Amino acid sequence: MRTGTAAFGRVAAQGTGLLTVRGPSGPPAAAGGQKHGPAVRPAPFDAGSRREGGFTLIELLIVVAIIGIISALLVPNLMTGLQNANQTRTQADMKAVGSAWMQWLTDQVSAAAAGSSTTATFSWSEYTHSDFSHADLSALLRPSNTFFYLQDVPERDGWNNPYRFGFAGSDQLLSTQVIGIWSGGRDGSNTAQPQSTYEIGAFRGTDFNEDLVWADGYWVRWPGSAAEAGDDSAGD
Repeated sequence: MRTGTAAFGRVAAQGTGLLTVRGPSGPPAAAGGQKHGPAVRPAPFDAGSRREGGFTLIELLIVVAIIGIISALLVPNLMTGLQNANQTRTQADMKAVGSAWMQWLTDQVSAAAAGSSTTATFSWSEYTHSDFSHADLSALLRPSNTFFYLQDVPERDGWNNPYRFGFAGSDQLLSTQVIGIWSGGRDGSNTAQPQSTYEIGAFRGTDFNEDLVWADGYWVRWPGSAAEAGDDSAGD
């Protein structure tokens, strides 16, 4: 049989260790007969007191502006680097083909004249075959699969434009102008042709539209420094 005091359930307060007793009705009373005050409710969430995740329009505009500034600084340097790579590859191709062609010429005449020109100008139109084909040159430098001066003759330059080859002909191997290789540079095309006459000398290395010309063991037109190109404005 329960006693009168047993009618009250004894409940331990969670996390506080306080002993509370709950009567038949009303809020629980703390041990010793004292009642708790009214329950404290959290203040409602104030949406304006805390910004939600994301960026404001001004922040986005600042980021876009920074990206634009960085691009303006880096893109021109990147494009110049790509053009330099195309130019360097073209020079390497022309020198490799020219060296192999000179070896062939040496074998044909035992001693081929090579070196720098003694004149100030160079005339591409003097070649008997001013548009010697890539196929004919490949056959010349690779007579068989087991014997060749150059395994593969490149057909296109670093800008993917075709090379032009000049040849005096097999019966004119002792001429002062026997072999030549030409690239039209960046602005070349499938139909572009060499100029009739060139002034021998360097051009400014960043003038990527300039023609590159190699003939008989020396460069006729090649990229060089501003001083080599005679660019007086470089020091201004």
